[in-house]
Amino acid sequence: MDQELAELAAAYGVATGYNDGDRRPVTVDDQVVVEVLGLLEVDARTPQARRDALHRARERAAAGRLPGTIALRTTTSRPLPGAGVLVAEDGTRTDVDGELPAGLDAGWYRLETADQEVTVVVAPPALPAPPRSWGWMLQLYALHSTGSWGIGDLGDLRTFVTHAGREHGASAVLLNPLHAITPVSPVQPSPYTPSSRRFVTPLALRVTDLEAYAAADAATRAEVDALRPETTGDRIAHDRVWAAKRSALELLWRAAGRPEPRDPGPGLTDFATYCALAERFGGRWSLWPGELRHPGSDAVAAARKDLAPRVAFHGWVQQQAAAQLAAARDAARDAGMSLGVIGDLAVGCDPEGADAWALQDVLALDVTVGAPPDAFNQRGQAWGLPPWRPDRLAETGYAAYRDMLRALLCHADGLRIDHVAGLFRLWWVPPGRSADRGTYVHYDAEAMLAVLTLEASRAGAVVVGEDLGTVEPVVTQGLASRNMLGSTVLWFARDPERGDALMPPGDWPEQAVATISTHDLPTASGFLRGEHVRARAALGLLDDVPAEEAKAAAERAELVSLMVDEGVLGSADAPEDEIVAAMHALLARSACRLVLAAPYDVIGEVRQPNLPGTVDEYPNWRLPLPLPLEELLADPRVDAVVAALRSGDR
Repeated sequence: MDQELAELAAAYGVATGYNDGDRRPVTVDDQVVVEVLGLLEVDARTPQARRDALHRARERAAAGRLPGTIALRTTTSRPLPGAGVLVAEDGTRTDVDGELPAGLDAGWYRLETADQEVTVVVAPPALPAPPRSWGWMLQLYALHSTGSWGIGDLGDLRTFVTHAGREHGASAVLLNPLHAITPVSPVQPSPYTPSSRRFVTPLALRVTDLEAYAAADAATRAEVDALRPETTGDRIAHDRVWAAKRSALELLWRAAGRPEPRDPGPGLTDFATYCALAERFGGRWSLWPGELRHPGSDAVAAARKDLAPRVAFHGWVQQQAAAQLAAARDAARDAGMSLGVIGDLAVGCDPEGADAWALQDVLALDVTVGAPPDAFNQRGQAWGLPPWRPDRLAETGYAAYRDMLRALLCHADGLRIDHVAGLFRLWWVPPGRSADRGTYVHYDAEAMLAVLTLEASRAGAVVVGEDLGTVEPVVTQGLASRNMLGSTVLWFARDPERGDALMPPGDWPEQAVATISTHDLPTASGFLRGEHVRARAALGLLDDVPAEEAKAAAERAELVSLMVDEGVLGSADAPEDEIVAAMHALLARSACRLVLAAPYDVIGEVRQPNLPGTVDEYPNWRLPLPLPLEELLADPRVDAVVAALRSGDR
C-alpha cells in the first residue's frame, strides 16, 4: 500500500490489514481504505489530497493537543502537557499541573486548560466479580401464554422469572434486546435492528396489566379485550400484534384523560416526536420533508406543538413499558435471583429509526457495519446498522454512548454487549460495497470501556461481552481485567494446541458465560440433526454442501464422545433428550462463572432463531416456542436440564 495512505489511515484508525478467523493476514484494498477515510471526512482520493490530509494530521499530532475525551482508572495517572483545572460533577474545582493524578474518585470531569476543554472519565479498575451461578436466556418475543397477545410480553417475563427463581433456583435471566420499534408498519421483527436502543419496545407491554386498564370502566375494558389477536401459529405476526396493542393503548390513554408523560426529559421528547412524525410522514425519516430531517430544526419544534397529543401518547407508552420492565426486575429479585434480569445491547440502530434521526451528528449514517467472511458466513455480513463515529464520540465526551447505557441500566441488573469487539473496532462497509469489501475502523477502547465500567459500577450491574467470531485477544483480555464476562459457546470451545479438538469443560475460561449456542447458531437439536447445514444449503449459502455435511457429522460424533468421556452421557446411542441434558451437564462442569440455558435447546426446537445472511428467506425472529409458557414450565425436559445445571455445584 502507498505509504502516505497507510500513515493517513493509521492516523484516523482505519485498518489497512487484519487477521481473519484463522489468523491469516488479509490486506485491505486501497480503494476501500480511501472510501472509509472519506466517510470520516478525510479526502484521500488523489496523491495531493493525501499529502494535504497527512500534513494536517502531522501538525495536529506535533501540537500536542489533548483528545476530546481522556479516560483513566482511579488507580492510574496521565501526563498532561501543561496546567489546567479539573471540574468534578458536583462543581468542585481542582488545579492540576503536568498530570491527572491517580486516586481521583470515579466519575465524570471537565478539564479546562488555556486553549481546550476536555471531558475526563475516571472509572473503577474493575467491577465486582460475579458469583458462580446459572440461569436462563430468553428470546422474550418467542414466549406465549394465556395472558399474552400473540407475542411474549413483560407479564410472561414476570411469570418466568418468578418460577425460575423460586422453583429452579436460577440466578439470572438474560433477555434478547427489548429496544424500541418504529411504531408504523411494517414492524421490524429483529430485536437487533431497533429504532432506538434507549427506549423499550411497546410490543412487550402486557396491556391488561396497565393501571389504566384496571381503572377503566367495564365497557372500555371489554373494547380492549376484543382487540386481542388470535393465538400465535407457526409465525409471530408483528404487524398484527402491534396494530392490536396500539389500538388498545390508545383506548386506555384516552380513558385515562390523555395524560402527558411525567418529567420526560429531552431524550424521551425527541423519541416521542420521532414516533409522531413517523405516523404522519412514514417510517423512513430520510424521506421526510427536508426541514424535518434534523431534530434541532425550527420546523421540528413547530411540528412537535402541532402533534402534541401524539407526542404525549408515545411518551406515555414508553413510561408504561419502563414501569412493567422494572416490575419484572423486581419480581426476579423477589424470587431470589442473585444476578437478576440482564438486558442486551444491540450493535447499532435502524438507519431510518429514532436514534439515527436524533443522534445523527455522532453516527456514520452512510455506513453499514458487519463482519468479514468467516467459517459460518463465508461471504461476510452487512447488518445495515450505522456505527458511531469515533471522532464525534470523543468530541462530545461520549455523551450519547453514556446516556444510552444509563437508559438501559436503569431497569436492568446487567447488560450483555452484542459484538463487544465493536468497543474496539467495527467492520465498516462503504455504500454500494459487498460485505467482504470493508475494513475495520478502530475506536478508543480505553474510553469505551471506561464509560461502560463507570456506568455499570454505578448501577451495580454485571457486564457480559459477546466476544465470538473474529475477535482479537485484546478484547477478551480487556473484559477479563475489568471482571466483565466473555462468552464461551459449546460449539466453539476448542483447543488449538490439541489440533483444535473440543476442550474439556474444566479448561474453559473462568471469566465467561457458557452456553450451548446463541441466537445466530444452531440449537442443540438442530446441531445434532444437521439442520444448520440443511437450512443454509437450501438457501444457497454454502459453497461446498457435502463438505459441510461431513464436518457437521464429525463435530456431532466428537461432542458425543467428549460427553461420554466426561461421564455425563452413558452411551453414544442415547436418545436425543438425554444427549441434550448431557450437554447442559457439560456446561455445569465448566470453569465459567455463569452458565445459561435456552428453552429452544431444552424442548427440542431444531430451527435457530436467526440465520445470518438472510432477511426474508428465513423466518428470522418470527419463530415462537412450540409450547405455551404454562406447558414449558411444567415440561419434564425442563426439570431434567435444571437438575443437570444444578449438578455442577452452582
